[in-house]
Amino acid sequence: MTPFDSEGGIFMGSRRDPAGCRVGLFGVPYDGTTSFRPGTRFGPAAIREVSQGLETYCPQLDLDLEDLAYADLGAVDIPFGAPEPVVNAVQQATTAVLDLGLKPLMLGGEHSISSGAVAAVANQHPDLVLVQLDAHADLREEWLGTRHSHACAMRRCLEVLPSGDLLQLAIRSGTRSEFHELHSSGRRMDDVQALRDAMAPWTGRPIYLTVDLDWFDPAVLPGTGTPEPGGFLWGDFAAVVDVLSGHRLVAGDVVELAPQLDSSGVSSVLAAKVTRSLILLLGADQ
Repeated sequence: MTPFDSEGGIFMGSRRDPAGCRVGLFGVPYDGTTSFRPGTRFGPAAIREVSQGLETYCPQLDLDLEDLAYADLGAVDIPFGAPEPVVNAVQQATTAVLDLGLKPLMLGGEHSISSGAVAAVANQHPDLVLVQLDAHADLREEWLGTRHSHACAMRRCLEVLPSGDLLQLAIRSGTRSEFHELHSSGRRMDDVQALRDAMAPWTGRPIYLTVDLDWFDPAVLPGTGTPEPGGFLWGDFAAVVDVLSGHRLVAGDVVELAPQLDSSGVSSVLAAKVTRSLILLLGADQ
C-alpha cells in the first residue's frame, strides 16, 4: 500500500508515475507543534500551485526541468495529533522513495518532520552530512512538552545522524545554551564562504540539505510562522546552490512556509523557486 495520497495539485512538469524518474517529491502537511503562528500545513499545496508560474529553466545552473524526469508522489498520509507518529510516517515514506531508486525531496510542513526523513536517508548513507539553512538553532531537548517540537528539529536529527556531521549556516536566533553549543561545536558557519571551506574536504560525501524558509529575511519571505529579522536574500541562497553544485546532494527538504501569512503570495513563489533549484541539483549527475 502506498504511503502517499496522490489527490490534489502537482509540482510543475512532474509526473505521478515514478518509473524512469530520478527525483521524488512528496508533501507533509503538518504543523501540530507550531508555537507561534500556525499554517505550515498549507505549505506543500501552495508551493505546487504557484510553481506553475515559474520557468522550467534555471539560468544559474544552466539546467532545465524539461530535461529531467521527476515525480511528485503526493502527500504523506499522516495521523492527526502528536508528532511522533508523524515523524515515523515520514521515515517510512522517505524509505519508500529511496526504495524506488529516487532522491527524496520533502515539502513541509513544519521542521519537526525533518528527523524522519534524515533517519531514512542516513540508513542508506551512514556517512551522510546534514546542512541546515535556518534562522533558528533548533537544538532544544524539548519545547512545550514534546521532544519532537519544531524547536528541537536538529537535536532529533543529530540522534539519527551516524556521522554527527551537521553544518548550520548563519543561525541568528536561539537560547544562550544553544549558541554556546553552536560555537563550541564548530557547526555554525558565519557565511557561505565558511560553508564552502567546511565542505571542501567532504567532496563525494552524501549531503542532505534542510531549508527552513525562515532563513530568508522577512522582507522577502514574510509567510512563515516564526519570522526573524536579519535574514538572507535570494542571492545568498544562489551562493549556497553554487557550493552544493560541487557536491553530492542526495536528499533535502523545504519547510516552514505558511502561505496564508503573506497575502502577496511572494513567499510561496520564493519557496517554489527554492524547490526548483533543489530538484535540478538532485537530478544532476554528481
